[in-house]
Amino acid sequence: MNLKIAIAEDNSFLVKAVIEKLSFFTNLNYKFKAVNGAELIGKLEANHNIDVILMDIQMPEMDGITATEIIKNKYPHINIIMLTVFDDDENIFNAIKAGANGYLLKEIDAENLHKCILEVVNGGAPMTPSIALKTLNLLRNPTSFKNDSLIEKIKLTNRETDILQHLSKGLIYNEIAENLIISPSTVRKHIENIYKKLQVHNKMEAVYKAKKHKLI
Repeated sequence: MNLKIAIAEDNSFLVKAVIEKLSFFTNLNYKFKAVNGAELIGKLEANHNIDVILMDIQMPEMDGITATEIIKNKYPHINIIMLTVFDDDENIFNAIKAGANGYLLKEIDAENLHKCILEVVNGGAPMTPSIALKTLNLLRNPTSFKNDSLIEKIKLTNRETDILQHLSKGLIYNEIAENLIISPSTVRKHIENIYKKLQVHNKMEAVYKAKKHKLI
């Protein structure tokens, strides 16, 4: 099995290092490199007979995550391994969402890189252990970083939270009013404010969104 490899990386020193790592293995055939996502897509139009792309994230003109999304839509047969120095949560999350098949740190040695390339063409999802751990944490707690800004924007009062909890139990306005010892019209006013803050139009949406963002 002779695997055709392309590299997207704007740092020529790192490109050389990766090509050198690939050269140790006769079954890896380095085809071409690109300095950004846009150039890579142009080269793939001329030749998309590629098995694996080693993709950097931070590149000028078009970053690796945007390029990954475009390439996976156009050439789903090509495996893309992110090969990067960045292991922050947002990059990992966005790369996986864009369709990346693996995520490795650039410090990886030649032997492990070879192993991961073989793994990805056999349907695996190779990841540097520290990345795998972060990915697990993201899956366990997907709201931990993605919705922080959203939660900051949504500031519910204690009374609104109480009313939302009552709504989630299926209570109607009059029952909520009775429980909280306030008038039904006050309940209605609070619910209007809740809908506005959560940007929803009905009770079900409000309860779903509040639970999703751990507001109740």
